[in-house]
Amino acid sequence: MRRSVRSITTSLALGFALYFSARAIVWTVQPDAPLLIVGAIALYFAATLTAVLASAQEVRMPLAPAILALGASAAVPTLVSLALEPSLRGAPFATWYIGATGLLAVVCIVRRRALLGWAMLLVLISVTSAFMGIGTAFTLGLVGSITWVLVAQLLVLFWDRAVRDTERLADVQRAVSAWHATQLVRQRERRVRAQRALAIAGPVLSRTIATRGQLTEDERLEARLAEGTLRDELRGGNLMSAAVRDAITAARRDGASVTVFDEGGLDGIDEARIEEIRTELAAVLERTDSRRLIIRAGRDEMNAVTVVGRSAGGATDDDAVDLWHEIRRVAE
Repeated sequence: MRRSVRSITTSLALGFALYFSARAIVWTVQPDAPLLIVGAIALYFAATLTAVLASAQEVRMPLAPAILALGASAAVPTLVSLALEPSLRGAPFATWYIGATGLLAVVCIVRRRALLGWAMLLVLISVTSAFMGIGTAFTLGLVGSITWVLVAQLLVLFWDRAVRDTERLADVQRAVSAWHATQLVRQRERRVRAQRALAIAGPVLSRTIATRGQLTEDERLEARLAEGTLRDELRGGNLMSAAVRDAITAARRDGASVTVFDEGGLDGIDEARIEEIRTELAAVLERTDSRRLIIRAGRDEMNAVTVVGRSAGGATDDDAVDLWHEIRRVAE
């Protein structure tokens, strides 16, 4: 779409430039210095081609073509006026430069050189007023050039605003799509966790109801393990994997107390690294014989997971800590 609009505007600019150039050579009266008019036509056409085609892949015109266009806006009216007698400066073939310079100013504005475009218009007004008078200049086409430049400036402003609004709408749509996808993932995770919770707690609850609470010691142990597993699923979040669950269950069967907290420590880490962290965590839990284990995934710039192990019967808090293991967010 943008390419088609650019090609259309380029074709229109070149077409009008050819029209003004052709109009300039249709003399009804022989000028005093025809070479000056020919030079003015060549300079104008060269400046217009350069302004339109320079860095055509970019919207903003380079500075050098814009300065060339500004110089042409002063030189072309001067050359044409000097080539004609004062009485002929208002002839139809002699006033082509008014519309031509207005077109060149429009090209500068469309190509995001608004200051130079308006400067060209001011130069045009000054030169034409000097050679034929301000009133005559306005009656011979200067009003049209001013209108062209003003309309072009408004269109550019509206177009840029529309582009910004479109980009903002696209960003909002992307954000909504991402939020919707996140919600779907969370819903799926909740369903999986609910199914896992039913699979864990269902048999224990059924046995408790069937025996009216009269459970054996092994059944009571299984009930405590099921309670701890459910708590891990709620608090553990992304920390949990099959290996981590098995290691935690084994530690609890050996009499250890295990507490798991996932506070977002794995957020922003790629899935491959998360699997490595889970594997390392499971290995640490399998090696330890601490009586109390605290597993925490906090929001830290360096560490993703911290494992603290305490042994029963320590004289002080420092003496009771027999395990301190930190798992980095980035593999070392």
